[in-house]
Amino acid sequence: MASLSIRNVRKTYPNGAEILKGIDLDIEDGQFLILVGGSGCGKSTLLNMIAGLENISQGEIRIGERVVNGIPPKERDIAMVFQSYALYPTMTVRENICFGLGIRKVPKAEQAQIVGRVAETLQISHLLDRKPAMLSGGQRQRVAMGRAIARDPALFLFDEPLSNLDAKLRVEVRAEIKLLHQRLGATIVYVTHDQIEAMTLGDRIAVMRDGVVQQFGSPQQIYDQPDNLYVAGFIGSPSMNFLRGQLVSHGAGAAFALEHEGATTLLPLPAGHPAAVHFQQWLGRELILGIRPEHLTDALSARRAEASGDYHPAEVSCAIEMTEPTGPDTLAFAWFNGVRATCRTHPRAGAEAGQRLNLAFDLSKAVLFDPASERRIGN
Repeated sequence: MASLSIRNVRKTYPNGAEILKGIDLDIEDGQFLILVGGSGCGKSTLLNMIAGLENISQGEIRIGERVVNGIPPKERDIAMVFQSYALYPTMTVRENICFGLGIRKVPKAEQAQIVGRVAETLQISHLLDRKPAMLSGGQRQRVAMGRAIARDPALFLFDEPLSNLDAKLRVEVRAEIKLLHQRLGATIVYVTHDQIEAMTLGDRIAVMRDGVVQQFGSPQQIYDQPDNLYVAGFIGSPSMNFLRGQLVSHGAGAAFALEHEGATTLLPLPAGHPAAVHFQQWLGRELILGIRPEHLTDALSARRAEASGDYHPAEVSCAIEMTEPTGPDTLAFAWFNGVRATCRTHPRAGAEAGQRLNLAFDLSKAVLFDPASERRIGN
């Protein structure tokens, strides 16, 4: 396996379109990097440049100790798993897995050992004599992964490998990929537009937008401390709520003043909150409060979950517009200052469409953004 270093990588096409605008990333040997973002953000282009399928306009890509700019894909010691599986339809599973080994002149006996080991790892030993047309989508994707594993490359590249699978199968294969990474200790770069895949699979996540890395860090860091509004809204399901208001003085500290049902509701910030530490510079300015649905919940659940008496969530009475029961909890939707907010409530909290419910804002977990720069305050 190998580390990966990307330095000031840019991609500009002859028509002047700049797809990548100076990417800098480092992942260590054995890490799992997720490139995530919406369509057209440049994540697949970056993956193809790592693979050698796209030329680099500027910058440097290093796999291990070797700069690979200009080196053909076959000489980069990589293996790629595609969205479309890319299996040879006339070959059996065994032959598909062996194909790359045969090209490299690996002895037949060694090929058989490798195929046996890979098939056992992926639990496809009983499929070795079948052809792709006889396999399910999940089985085909396992075969595609098996072909990549058989090569024992320095770097694995995954290009949205779960996009063609149904929801249940996607969860199963996602778990298999994670277990595979744990068994092999492989260095993996994985492209997806699905933020659930990003959060569950990656050691490190690079959130991309318009050819720029918006934030690079661990899944929990990006979830808890998003650098800007885009990252905050993209990562998380349901997504973070964004409510506009002002920061005002409140006792010895500060509170977020939220217009609600024709009145101003004060949501006090905990003393240690980044926006409360230096609140004087933000007083009277319009800010955006970002709060995730699990931190905007029914008051009864909030009181039960409260760890200590040091901080009490601010409670607000709201009219519930509609609900979405999910089993373990119920998503309730309410309006705050012209914005529909998603709240995660206990299924027996009494959240019902057309009724009122006391909701608790856990401001210790909320983040505040400057609407002008869209950056998180305290970043």
